[in-house]
Amino acid sequence: MRIRRIFVANRGEIAVRIIRAAKELGIATVQAVSAADRDMLAARLADAVAPVGPAHASKSYLNKPAMLQAALDAGCDAVHPGYGFLSENTEFAAMVEDAGLVFIGPRPETIRAMGDKAMARAIAAKAGVRTVPGSEGRVEGVEAARRVAEEIGYPVMIKASAGGGGRGIRVASTPAELEALIPQASAEAQAAFGDGGLYLERFIARARHVEVQVLGDGERVVHLFERECSLQRRRQKVWEEAPAAALPADIREELCASAVRLAASVGYRGAGTLEYLYDDDSREVFFIEMNTRIQVEHPVTEMITGIDLVRAMIRIAGGEPLALAQGDIRATGHAIEVRINAEDPSRGFLPAPGTISTLTVPGGMGVRFDTMLTQGYAVPPFYDSLLGKLVVWDDTREAALARLTRALGELRVEGVPTTAPLHAALAADPAVRAGAVHTRWLEAWLDAHPLAPPAPPQPAEPAVPARETLQRA
Repeated sequence: MRIRRIFVANRGEIAVRIIRAAKELGIATVQAVSAADRDMLAARLADAVAPVGPAHASKSYLNKPAMLQAALDAGCDAVHPGYGFLSENTEFAAMVEDAGLVFIGPRPETIRAMGDKAMARAIAAKAGVRTVPGSEGRVEGVEAARRVAEEIGYPVMIKASAGGGGRGIRVASTPAELEALIPQASAEAQAAFGDGGLYLERFIARARHVEVQVLGDGERVVHLFERECSLQRRRQKVWEEAPAAALPADIREELCASAVRLAASVGYRGAGTLEYLYDDDSREVFFIEMNTRIQVEHPVTEMITGIDLVRAMIRIAGGEPLALAQGDIRATGHAIEVRINAEDPSRGFLPAPGTISTLTVPGGMGVRFDTMLTQGYAVPPFYDSLLGKLVVWDDTREAALARLTRALGELRVEGVPTTAPLHAALAADPAVRAGAVHTRWLEAWLDAHPLAPPAPPQPAEPAVPARETLQRA
């Protein structure tokens, strides 16, 4: 069907991203807004806005009946969920389709199968894709977990079956720790996802986090190469690159082929990401999970391939077949994305909402800033602290790092502390520049490199007097 009007069931920078892609396709947009978001940039850019409830997400952006009813009342024929919130909620996807609207993403049954991390492991094994040694599906109770841990060996990672974003994860090094941490992980998973189910995996201490972007139309799947997301804090990504910094060519080929094979095995539709751990020491790659949605870090893939992933999602959801053959997709140069969050790195990354008093966006060739900010915008305290994503591209990784350093120097976000100083320090670090990092590297680095508090705002400088014009003799 031809999509004519999209309901944007999200907020922040991803909502802006969806609206811009839709406008380029000649599609009207209706932006969902909570009581706290009526003045956000996405609301200004959309063709119409639809109030969906109070500020707290549980009563607005996570309120499935309210979101669906708003889409229907606005005359929309499709819903784009973005990332987070309801993007991987099987029930919401089914509600949208049952109401006769298009869900811009995978089919509900695909979200259910791949969104349950334990079930996804089983599907991967059936497709011949290697997984981290662990439990066969969910573990029911402490005794079952003990048996699995003894079989695969300590340390083990306790993970939420319905998880994502680093929640519901613990590492146990002994049986006593396993017994103590399982209830904690289950309670956190229940609170975050409404599902306290857990599974176990072998813990790989020095793993790289590498993921593969795929696109499918339900019949055919292609990959758009890989990204590396090894710089993480508390299992939350802070810096992403494409391609991976130090991945051997044969491993890259194996990784991308396995991603296509696994996505094709479930008839995947839309944009999705398959996540892997790469063990530098053993040169082994293990599938860990699939994200059945657009990712925060998708711009680095767009920068190296020139393919608009959000636009492709909309076209596929509207019934168009995949326009790309694998041989058409080329990766050129290197791209880096850093997340600019309203957090104070000098105070344990404490979230810091407030009003943006000054905003200067960097520019120039190969620089992109995906953001929800405008000068004077009041950042609300109710949601994720992500303000924007600074993305750079250049011919080589070394040149991209230089461009990132320059762009960070131009970026000014005043009124709230941000994570920009952290990224400037990382861009200058020898280990980061060498690509010698893993998923636990950043936390150790932060312990050894405490960041100074942000400088207080400086008063405006007096105007510079006009210079004397020099005349040639």
